[in-house]
Amino acid sequence: MKQVLTLVCKINPTSEQVAQIEATLKAFADACNYANEQVKPQITSKTTIQNLVYQDLRSLFGLSANLAVRACARVGANRKTAKQKNKPVKSFKPTSADYDARIFAFREKDWTISLTLTEGREHIKLDVGNYQQGKLKGKKPTSAQLCKHRDASYYIHIQIKDEVPEPFKPSHVIGVDFGRRDIAVTSNGDKWDGKQITEIRDRYAKVRTSLQKKATKGTRSTRRRTRQILQRLSGRERRFQQWLNHQISYRIIQQAQSTSAIVAIENLTGIRERTNQQPRNKVERRRSNSWAFYQLRSFLEYKGIKEGVEVIAVPPAYTSQTCHQCLHIGLRSDKRFKCGNCGWHGDADLNGAKNISSIGASVSRLRGSGYLCCTLSTDISGLLKAPSLSRGEAYL
Repeated sequence: MKQVLTLVCKINPTSEQVAQIEATLKAFADACNYANEQVKPQITSKTTIQNLVYQDLRSLFGLSANLAVRACARVGANRKTAKQKNKPVKSFKPTSADYDARIFAFREKDWTISLTLTEGREHIKLDVGNYQQGKLKGKKPTSAQLCKHRDASYYIHIQIKDEVPEPFKPSHVIGVDFGRRDIAVTSNGDKWDGKQITEIRDRYAKVRTSLQKKATKGTRSTRRRTRQILQRLSGRERRFQQWLNHQISYRIIQQAQSTSAIVAIENLTGIRERTNQQPRNKVERRRSNSWAFYQLRSFLEYKGIKEGVEVIAVPPAYTSQTCHQCLHIGLRSDKRFKCGNCGWHGDADLNGAKNISSIGASVSRLRGSGYLCCTLSTDISGLLKAPSLSRGEAYL
C-alpha cells in the first residue's frame, strides 16, 4: 500500500524567473476560467473538457501541451468537488498551476527543480530544510503544484509516494473526544487543554482589530506602518494551531501504535453550519469558527495510515449525554457529568471519549454483535463511520 504525501518546498527564483512564473500562473488561471465558461457546467470529465477546448487553450494563452491538459483536469476536478457540495465553480485565481512528469522534474544532485514556464524550461533552486531533504532523498516525484503563497513567496508542492505498512490487528479502541475547552480527550485519560490556543486567538484578534482601525485612519505613514505589521503577523496564529494539532495527533497515533489500538474520532462534519444558526455573541462565533477540528482529524488520518493505525469516524450524537457504564442519559453540567441511574460522575469529555471508544469497538467488530450494533458505511474522506444513536437506542 502506498500513501501520497505533499512536501511544501520554498523556491528561490531569479527576477527573470519570477516574471515567467507570474505569467505562467496568470495564463493557467485564465485558461481554467476560459474552459469553465465555454464548457457546459454539468460536464466534469477532464477528457471531454480537453476535447472541447484544448486547441483554444494552446492558441489563446500560450500554454504548453501538458499545461493545457492540466488546466482541463483542474476544471474537471473542481467541478466534481463543487457538485458534491452543491455549489458552482466561480473562478480561478492566478495562485497555482499543476505539473506532471513531462513538465516537472526534481534533481537531487544540485537540489533544483525543472519547470516548464511560458518562455520554456527553467531550473530553479530549492530552499528546503532537513525534513524535506530526508523525504526527497532518493525519490523521483512525478507530480507537483507551483504555488504563490499569501506572503508573495513561491513554493513547489511536491507529491511523493511512500510505502506504508498494512494495518495491524487491533486489541482495543482509543476514543477521542474533540472540543474547544479541551482540544482532545482520549478514553485513556489523556487530555490537551485548549486554554492556551484560545488566549492566543483572542490576543491576535484584539491586535488585528486595533491595527485595522489605525490602518483606516491617521497619517499616511501610520497607515503604511500598520499594514506592514498586519502582514508580518499574518499566519502566526494559524501556524501555532497547526503545530499544536501536529503534536496532539502524533502522540495519539504513537499511543495507539504502541498498544495495538484503533483510534475512533467524532464525525463533526457540518458542525459550524449547525452552531452558527444558534444565537451567540461575536466573540463566541469567532472562537467557534476558528476551531481547527478538521485539521486535527486530517492529521490523525494521514499519520494513522503512515504508522498502520486504523482511524474510524463515529457520530457524536449523545456521546456526551450518555453514561459510558450503563448507557442511560445522564446530566451534563459544563465539564461535569453525573448519571442518575448508576451514580457514575466525572469529567464529561472523558465520558464522551469512552462512549466514542465503545461505538468504535462496535464499528470495528472488536466486540462482535455486542450491546452496540452499527451498520458500516464511509464518509466523504473514506473513513468508516456508523449512523448516530437515537435517544431510544441510547438506553439499550
